Amino acid sequence: MSALFLIAHIAGRAVAIDSAQVESVVDIGTVIPVPKTSSQVLGLTALRSRVVTVIDTRAALGVAASDIPAKRAVITVAEGHHYAVLVDSLEDVAPFDLLPLSPGIVLDGGWHGAGCGIVERDGEPVLAIDLRAVLPGLTALAA
Repeated sequence: MSALFLIAHIAGRAVAIDSAQVESVVDIGTVIPVPKTSSQVLGLTALRSRVVTVIDTRAALGVAASDIPAKRAVITVAEGHHYAVLVDSLEDVAPFDLLPLSPGIVLDGGWHGAGCGIVERDGEPVLAIDLRAVLPGLTALAA
């Protein structure tokens, strides 16, 4: 059965995010750092009169930082809290069938915990990710 997926890019890799996990997509403004937080929490920002936790997706996935800071984000809600999950770029929303990850596919670092399947776009596999896997304290929920 097809579901809608948002195609985004993180660390140069195309990923598919189930639209059920996407509240909106936004441009991120000023981010205020928060001391003594995990490395994946970049800080806080104001979005539509609400404070949102900004997630450094590259840090959460164990991928090297980029020289160009991400300014786009996918807003998701987990456990009643809003998170802005940074992405390099956004493409489009389209229907895809979610296929299971093949046992032969090896995902390194944080990609292993975030990957939840594959969608096929124009004959090419695209890793589907669970946004909860990059949120602090919610990794266990993604599993």
